[in-house]
Amino acid sequence: MIGKFINNFYRQLKYRLARQFPRLFPIIVARKAIVKYFIAGVSATLVNLLFLAFFHGFLKIDLLVATSLAFSVSFIVSFSLQKFWTFRNYYYKKIPVQLGLYIINALVGLNINGLLMYLLVNKWGVWYLLAQFIVSLVIGLYNFFVYNFVIFKKS
Repeated sequence: MIGKFINNFYRQLKYRLARQFPRLFPIIVARKAIVKYFIAGVSATLVNLLFLAFFHGFLKIDLLVATSLAFSVSFIVSFSLQKFWTFRNYYYKKIPVQLGLYIINALVGLNINGLLMYLLVNKWGVWYLLAQFIVSLVIGLYNFFVYNFVIFKKS
């Protein structure tokens, strides 16, 4: 269901960009992995933020625990979208290795996430949802390179 929504959104985005920016559109198409990565990342980030708000804001779970739980939910969304939609990697036999690498990368990201959330919220007084948004952007840039050149690279 979420895949269908994202595909429809992507099709509409392509159509509008082609009409509004006819000179820029070929450049965007040539870099569509970046555009798709961004859309998939925003989707996973929204899932992360919604679940963080639910766990911490509604259920009053400790911030670091809530951050970890929200990260876990968005992990499933992120892996599925990045593998099958962004990088169009349909090699099912590679899923165990890719998932293992993705989990290792996610654990690194989780530690970076926790550290940066601690610094931003507890040390610098940034609102926890804004802090998570900033942290997600930083980790997102790092992850694009890891996904593109390590986990889902074309062999």
